[in-house]
Amino acid sequence: MRIGLGTYALAWSIGVPGHSPKQPMDIYSFLNFANTHGFRLVQIADNLPLLQLGNDELEKIYKVARALDIAIELGTRGLTLSNVEQHLAIARLLHADLLRIVIDKADYQPDMNTIHATIKALVPLLEACHIRLAIENHDRLKASDFSKIIEQANSALVGICLDSVNSLGADEGFASVFEVLAPHTINLHLKDYTIHRKSHMMGFDVTGTPAGEGMLPIREVVKVLEFHGKCQSMILELWPAPEPAFEDTVAKEQRWVEQSARYLFHNFKNTTL
Repeated sequence: MRIGLGTYALAWSIGVPGHSPKQPMDIYSFLNFANTHGFRLVQIADNLPLLQLGNDELEKIYKVARALDIAIELGTRGLTLSNVEQHLAIARLLHADLLRIVIDKADYQPDMNTIHATIKALVPLLEACHIRLAIENHDRLKASDFSKIIEQANSALVGICLDSVNSLGADEGFASVFEVLAPHTINLHLKDYTIHRKSHMMGFDVTGTPAGEGMLPIREVVKVLEFHGKCQSMILELWPAPEPAFEDTVAKEQRWVEQSARYLFHNFKNTTL
């Protein structure tokens, strides 16, 4: 199982809505940062969108990544035929073998029938370009819904991008989600976290941690996914809470990547399917 760095591990450095650094990290800075910290795989998601770039620029990105010996996976948001077709074209230019997708967008939440029909139409396209579609568990749907989506797709090229925290938004804990979705997982978003009761005891806070310092049972997760034999990459993502000064938030995030890389490469460098 390859260890990769996702653009959502550096969300503050790249910029989030309402918060942008003076010099946002661009795609080339991201690739160099990944290389510096030993990653030979990256997942470029929708917070560093590539859709508006021309073919010449995309080919330049691929050449830079190839020179650094870094493979690429893609990520996008919005399960529509048009959006996936466009990103499959980009994936081919970047020699990416996986496209991770979040089904919903702010203005688009398809029902299950629409989801099933869209994926059915996409399977021949995936087969033609030999690219896997990894559907990320996100806030709106339950694990059982995602399982039905994969089972009805009935294709080895359609599976789950398993995020370790997202399903809390659908009122489901990781253990129950993992039990249902592990057999379908082809891509792991490794995002460690802690849950603490608030000081006034009225509620809980869910906060991110560097990999290996939170509640996620990473060794068990990797062991189970290896048993099922479908997951080929685990992508580091992070949820660092903001500091009072934005530059301190960016510095903390980048420090967490370094800490997480040390943990992952020390413990899972020889992990393989």
